[in-house]
Amino acid sequence: MKKEFVVVGLGRFGGSICRELVEQGADVLAIDQDPERVDEFASIATQAVVADTTDEQALVSLGIRNFQHVIVAIGEDIQSSILTTLIMKELGVEKITVKAQNDYHAKVLEKIGADQVVHPERDMGIRIANHMISNNILDYLELSEEHSIMEIKANEMLAGHSILDLDIRARYGINIVAIKRGEDVVVSPLAEERIQEGDILIIIGSDADILRFEKKALH
Repeated sequence: MKKEFVVVGLGRFGGSICRELVEQGADVLAIDQDPERVDEFASIATQAVVADTTDEQALVSLGIRNFQHVIVAIGEDIQSSILTTLIMKELGVEKITVKAQNDYHAKVLEKIGADQVVHPERDMGIRIANHMISNNILDYLELSEEHSIMEIKANEMLAGHSILDLDIRARYGINIVAIKRGEDVVVSPLAEERIQEGDILIIIGSDADILRFEKKALH
């Protein structure tokens, strides 16, 4: 059974999600109010339609409740985003993911029942800022407001030491959950595992603890 998705809003964010879902083999119903955008995705999505998603009857006629997951990626129109989410929820859609413009928008979406709220611009900003601040931080994934997973490049200061030697969990309160070494990935590395220069350490912990480790252990 192919997974079935609806993507509402075919701007940069919604459009990239639509393309990726199709590449991954999913069925995608793409919806936008702009006929030009819909034409662009007619040959990409399983089906692309022009529709006003704040019109409940339009959504009913499209059979929205039969889809497993709806992604609301409406751009600047916060009111339309909220109303679309509300109608989707009332129609009984199983999972709704919504793009938030700001924290106020996110709070409203959470209150009306969005299953997942994403902040693509903010998250990308945080990633870019982390890259700018430190050459060692390669990537970043926010788990909560205070906890993250980060990819940190091991330098000569860590090279040759085992995880046990470094005592990272006790000293910094963080965990190395995997090590990328060239094409190989060491998942749940043993305490005796020796770190090599250039290893990518995948670390989980609070943001404050990870940054403390990055500043003290890598400089």
